[in-house]
Amino acid sequence: QVQLVESGGGLLQPGGSLRLSCVASGVIGSIHIMNWYRQAPGKERELVARIFSAGTTNYADSVKGRFTISRDNAKNTLYLQMNSLKPEDTAVYYCKADLRYGGYNWGKGTLVTVSS
Repeated sequence: QVQLVESGGGLLQPGGSLRLSCVASGVIGSIHIMNWYRQAPGKERELVARIFSAGTTNYADSVKGRFTISRDNAKNTLYLQMNSLKPEDTAVYYCKADLRYGGYNWGKGTLVTVSS
């Protein structure tokens, strides 16, 4: 119903910044909540941030104050601005759309590696 394509991952040093993007296509009107998740090697997938249709945002404690989730509705694009990156932020970051009446769609992920 909704297709999601993430981009913007890469390799950078601790303290650096990166902005991830997620472009949505399909039935955009069916989206209720947009989310960023991440999964580090050997760890379970973790909710990083989410933004509701009204604009309210939630963040994991581990990223609060460093990451900002936002969207550009005109471009059907979700963003995750990541600042003051730490090695423990290294993970595959996934975009996820929760739909209005149930169901969801995942992107394929983009890798962020924070290393000196």
